[in-house]
Amino acid sequence: MTRVGLVGGLGPESTIDYYRRILAAWERDEPLSAPALLIDSLDVKLGLRLVEHDRAGLVEYLLASLDRLRRAGVDFAVLTANTPHLVFDDLAARTPVPLLSIVEVCADEAARRGLSRLALLGTRFTMEAPFYPAVFGRRGMTVVAPEPADRTWLHERYVGELLKGDFRAETREGVVGLVERLRGRERVEAVILGGTELPLLLTDAAVAGLPVLDTTALHVAAIVRRLRSTP
Repeated sequence: MTRVGLVGGLGPESTIDYYRRILAAWERDEPLSAPALLIDSLDVKLGLRLVEHDRAGLVEYLLASLDRLRRAGVDFAVLTANTPHLVFDDLAARTPVPLLSIVEVCADEAARRGLSRLALLGTRFTMEAPFYPAVFGRRGMTVVAPEPADRTWLHERYVGELLKGDFRAETREGVVGLVERLRGRERVEAVILGGTELPLLLTDAAVAGLPVLDTTALHVAAIVRRLRSTP
């Protein structure tokens, strides 16, 4: 059986969500068995410090996790968070473990839907980094981030609430208002939930009248497809 390794803990709530979703997706087709997976759980607080101050250190931290998973016998691995994809290319170049990118999976789905202009929500690091625009740009799509004040507001709620498993109605309402502003100003056609805690806050298929791309759901579907493949 093909085995997946999950680099988890970034943060814990979304890692739990991945585990539950993978099991549920597998059970729909094979209720008498379970998928083979391993989770290496990291320290989200250390991860955020490394993202902010030491990208080379972040690469080494994630490579160590991937090496533990490699030695445990995984066939491929995933990062169960969007922000660490800041260094995805560096990781892919240095680890022998095949990686399945959440950004590539999301871009494939956006292209399949015929979308061309999308809003991106996530941590400040994700919203301000080039990795989403670059991957989507290769497919002829444009990714738009919120204004600086909105990025700051969302990042503070993300780190102060969502990563701690604190999902508040007022934060949900604030995100909806943010998307409404993006829809009016930027004429976006859809919203990328570019943080794997965001689907735990925004559970509907649309936000402010715009369809959402749930990066967790898309990543999980791709993980399960690969798990079902022949090693």
